[in-house]
Amino acid sequence: MAKRKRQSRKPTSVDKLRGREFNPDYSYVLQDLKRIVTLASFFIVSLIVLSFILN
Repeated sequence: MAKRKRQSRKPTSVDKLRGREFNPDYSYVLQDLKRIVTLASFFIVSLIVLSFILN
């Protein structure tokens, strides 16, 4: 059996348009991550302080 060569597909105008349309906005995710890090660091510091006070 002879193997067929793969032909590369030429990008069409629809493919180009799809690439331009997808532009997600993740600014809300960054805000949530900053809030999570701030709260986590606050709780860790407060636990460390409480451990010194209780001992």
